[in-house]
Amino acid sequence: QVQLVESGGGLVQPGGSLRLSCTASGNFLEIYIMGWYRQIPGRQREFVATAYSGGNVEYADSVKDRFTISRNNAKNTVYLQMNSLEPEDTAVYYCYIDAALRHDGNIYNYWGQGTQVTVSS
Repeated sequence: QVQLVESGGGLVQPGGSLRLSCTASGNFLEIYIMGWYRQIPGRQREFVATAYSGGNVEYADSVKDRFTISRNNAKNTVYLQMNSLEPEDTAVYYCYIDAALRHDGNIYNYWGQGTQVTVSS
């Protein structure tokens, strides 16, 4: 059984920082992609950042230069360091992975339960 557990959300003032974490548990052969999306109520979920197992990373234009994604492969954990937060960053943040499982070698996509980030004075 695969689980993704997120932490680190909360309330922060504009200009502040938060660090999100997401740890994946399961019988993985390899986790190829770990990343983050976010969703504002009434809007589609939007891409934030992703980190590939080979080391490459990608960011949405709206968060580039403010957010940093990193992963600890030994711990199956992905982090999202969010700096210079703006009210427009308020959303539920979801982590996701694309991972191959040991029992069949197929690649599956999994999502966390989401963590609320609120940027407000």
